[in-house]
Amino acid sequence: MAQEIRFDNGAAYERYMGRWSQLVGAAFLDWLAPARGLRWLDVGCGNGAFTELFATRCAPAAIAGIDPAEPVLDYARSRPALRGARLLQGDAMALPFPDASFEVTVMPLVIFFVPDPAKGVAEMARVTAPGGLVTAYGWDMIGGGFPYSAVRDELCDMGFTPPETPSRDASQPDVMRGLWQAAGLADIRSRTFTVERTFADFDDYWTTVLGGPATSGTLRTLRPESIAELQARLRRRLPADAAGRITYRAQATAIKGVAPA
Repeated sequence: MAQEIRFDNGAAYERYMGRWSQLVGAAFLDWLAPARGLRWLDVGCGNGAFTELFATRCAPAAIAGIDPAEPVLDYARSRPALRGARLLQGDAMALPFPDASFEVTVMPLVIFFVPDPAKGVAEMARVTAPGGLVTAYGWDMIGGGFPYSAVRDELCDMGFTPPETPSRDASQPDVMRGLWQAAGLADIRSRTFTVERTFADFDDYWTTVLGGPATSGTLRTLRPESIAELQARLRRRLPADAAGRITYRAQATAIKGVAPA
């Protein structure tokens, strides 16, 4: 039976992925260049890492977010910048909002988790007002752009099978463009972003990995000798600098389209 990827710890997720989300999210917002005073919806807002970013940078008139995991929503609600946001438990494929409710609808690092991405994009288009932006960004899961692809690759080489997202190819540029076209969106544009993150040392990196929902379940099943082998493999693959720091890159694809009149 395949392992399920579960998001149930907002603080661990902040360290594992929230910081990556804000790194790529800042570049994404620079590219998106939205007007101020718009109504925003964050589809798959998780613990609010990206929601907080646009809340503080874009002066939205209103903020809503949905996510299936109540524990991480609780973490998002604790962020001071999101005290006035409407953060609901919900399904990306059945958004609990009326038509044309928002001027910017965004799906950050989520599209590969949606079982039916076409339905998710169609729902984003439905709740976006004519002339509004329907947007997303996602890690290049197939091309090795996922921030922790090294862990996944080494586990697979050792004969272990970490859980997969249900729509792994949905963040590929051609697939994303096809989804946006099928939803009837206009003026579709895409962009690739590369970001870097530095960890203080290998222990900082390893502790961060242990908090990740995608691999932590697999790691908990490993015997001590397998953990030691995995760590040795990762040390070789991610060499530290003279100060012991580990710096590496991740790559994401972003897309935006305009909701038709």
